[in-house]
Amino acid sequence: MLKEKGPLLLACNHPNSFLDSIILNTIFENPVWSLARGDVFKKPLYSKLLSSLKILPVYRTSEGVENLSENYKTFDACIYIFKANGIVTIYSEGKCINEWHLRPLKKGTARLAIKAWEENIPLRVLPVGINYNSFRLFGKNVFVNFGEVITTEIIEQSEADGLRHQSFNSRLQKQLEQLVFEIPKQDYQQQKKHLTVNISLVKRILLFIPAILGLLINAPLYLPIKRFSLHRTKGTDHFDSVMAGILLLTYPLYLLLLTILLLVFTKSYWSLILILLVPFTAWCYVQIKKQTDS
Repeated sequence: MLKEKGPLLLACNHPNSFLDSIILNTIFENPVWSLARGDVFKKPLYSKLLSSLKILPVYRTSEGVENLSENYKTFDACIYIFKANGIVTIYSEGKCINEWHLRPLKKGTARLAIKAWEENIPLRVLPVGINYNSFRLFGKNVFVNFGEVITTEIIEQSEADGLRHQSFNSRLQKQLEQLVFEIPKQDYQQQKKHLTVNISLVKRILLFIPAILGLLINAPLYLPIKRFSLHRTKGTDHFDSVMAGILLLTYPLYLLLLTILLLVFTKSYWSLILILLVPFTAWCYVQIKKQTDS
């Protein structure tokens, strides 16, 4: 687990919706705030929930020009976090798309970083490239690459805002290009080369039977959730994140239900071992299943 402390801005690509934020929050020891598309904050309940999860809204022109002024409040909140030595993630491409490709960077990262430097905050900007082996399969190989920290020294403060933003984005773009894999969606050979890990024959043999059990035992929960997630996220790039989120909430309940049913029918406290056995079989399946969409 990374023990980095703030003030720190993680400038990241955005291939996989809120799953990107979950990954970064998991690998950092200290809390990480994230910026997310503003339209999901429209409902008061969602707004409170997201705020409790340390997520702040950022509005794009496509979400209403009248909302753009709200970004000033979010940037002020980020400045407050930096002053408290906190960490914030910003997705510098500005939009989530399931692909192995770095898109042109928006100006938001540069504006936030330069605003912090103008207020004499010793902010460090850390480029981060996140790469997934698949955006459809459950169980991930996630490759998180870190670049070199960007500090205020690279920016000529006397230049006009436009030139400073351009200079910052040029530096950040060059770094992220080295961290984000560049693989066409239909190039399965490159996907296999860069996104898979080697699984030994011995491991495949040892885990084969428990993996089959894991597939059968977990299918009654997994398949309906997959069908529901595909339907609800049709035409978007949020399937993977929605799927992971629902499973995170429902899987403990599924384990509890299986355990109670077996306990009722067998009247044996040995049924409680299911709480460990079922996740283990699921883990076995994930270890030896195919790793790319091809």
